[in-house]
Amino acid sequence: MTFKDLGLLPVFTDKCEQMGYTEPTPVQKQAIPVVLQGGDILASAETGTGKTAAFLLPILQMLGDNKGKPGTRVLVLSPTRELANQTEAACREFAPKGISCTAIIGGAGYKRQMDSLRRGANIIIATPGRLIDFMDQGLINFNNLTHLVLDEADRMLDMGFLPSIKRISKVIPAKRQTLFFSATMSAEIEHIAYAMLKDPTYIEVSPRGKASGLIEQTAYPVAQQSKMPLLLDLLDREDFDRVLVFTRTKRGADRVAHVLEKREHKSNRIHGDRSQSQREAALRSFKSGHTNVLVATDVAARGIDIDSISHVINYDIPEAPEDYVHRIGRTGRAGNKGTAITLFTLAEEHSMRAIERLTGERVERVVLPDFGGHHMPASVAAKKAGSPARKTFRSFGGRRGR
Repeated sequence: MTFKDLGLLPVFTDKCEQMGYTEPTPVQKQAIPVVLQGGDILASAETGTGKTAAFLLPILQMLGDNKGKPGTRVLVLSPTRELANQTEAACREFAPKGISCTAIIGGAGYKRQMDSLRRGANIIIATPGRLIDFMDQGLINFNNLTHLVLDEADRMLDMGFLPSIKRISKVIPAKRQTLFFSATMSAEIEHIAYAMLKDPTYIEVSPRGKASGLIEQTAYPVAQQSKMPLLLDLLDREDFDRVLVFTRTKRGADRVAHVLEKREHKSNRIHGDRSQSQREAALRSFKSGHTNVLVATDVAARGIDIDSISHVINYDIPEAPEDYVHRIGRTGRAGNKGTAITLFTLAEEHSMRAIERLTGERVERVVLPDFGGHHMPASVAAKKAGSPARKTFRSFGGRRGR
């Protein structure tokens, strides 16, 4: 199946071809025809599945059919600045001449965003907080709005944006097309979605809670005080291109990044306390390969859409099992194999088991006594050092020191 088969016009299919997109992804195959027909969508799709193009391409085509209508026609709500910026960049890439878009986000130039609104951007991509700031000043007119997109709705709810979303939905026309995308699909998410949608088409790209079969998953039992030495040892042994390291807290991200920098790893960090320019610079550096280790918190990592991440390391095990699937989904993309490594203490064994219950998969344990792994009960130690799991560990190759 081609993009032309989905009903897209040559101006968009040619652009896809120029950008190297020859075949639609599963979410694009399912979503694009429905959007072109004007239907609402409830989609369970992770970052990296092609969901941005799944809503942008058909919406842009529909806007092109009605270029005469002035003002803001499309509102895309995003949980983070990074995701909003990436969506705006994609919009500018695909948009035909005469269709304008702008990102309305916190931490960026207020005057520039205000000027864009006054010029009447056709597509607004916004984080809820900054959007409401402008709404309160009377700078946004949604009278002609025809499309609402909620991107990564689950993370917006996790971040406490539900009251803002409800407030925004009250001031936009009830007669609209609504596209609701969420990486996870809990009962709460579905309840909120169905309150905003009209007879939606449900799209599920992959089974809920399932990780890609291209990702090799291992877990290392470790004493708390040995986590940093183990991380450094793994990085020294690993044959990696880019590594995304997850911590639970901003302070933890700062601490890990600081140690990595002292050990001469090309690293940076991204979290909510970093300025917008710092976060954008860190992402650019990581994407270009100037730095190859990025330390991130869950919220800040939303919107990181880089196909060449070879490894994800959970320095801190995630609080929610669903976040584990979302974290490791940053690797093993575009047909590439990926590696996901989780460090966990004895007290966190229950969290590992919760992850396994969600995914329906056993995560192979690798026990390294030098890092406190021998303190784990025998039932945890599925693989001893020197077993096939140990061989997997040794096969990392190790660039450093060669």
